[in-house]
Amino acid sequence: MTELWSESDAGVLRLPSGRLVRGRGLRHPLDPGEPLPAYGVYLLGRRPPEVSWESDWIRWPDFRLPVDRAAARAVLAEVWERAAGERVELACGGGRGRTGTALACLAVLDGVPGEEAVEYVRRHYDRHAVETPWQRRYVRGFGTG
Repeated sequence: MTELWSESDAGVLRLPSGRLVRGRGLRHPLDPGEPLPAYGVYLLGRRPPEVSWESDWIRWPDFRLPVDRAAARAVLAEVWERAAGERVELACGGGRGRTGTALACLAVLDGVPGEEAVEYVRRHYDRHAVETPWQRRYVRGFGTG
């Protein structure tokens, strides 16, 4: 069995189901002692740097929304599934706006109502997560398909 995150690991969010997902800002390098993800999804406007673990890229410009919303939904659903049994991380440049928005979408997939998901992530991950009104609106509508 793959090791999971520890709730005390930096940036780890516990979803109501108990799934643990790490959010991270790529501008902040990993400490050498930090555990590595088994799967990472990178939320960037341009192709992310290569990593030594399995990864996907959601094309998502800073302060905006995913370019392909259907593809983003599919990848985030995979993140939610995989988080049940492996170390998964979501990351953008700073780890707040796009990462917070994606984490809030995972919270919706995990059963948190769309209207409450941003507050859930701000309370349990980063109080500045989800930076723009359109990111908040995107999360509110995420549960409706």
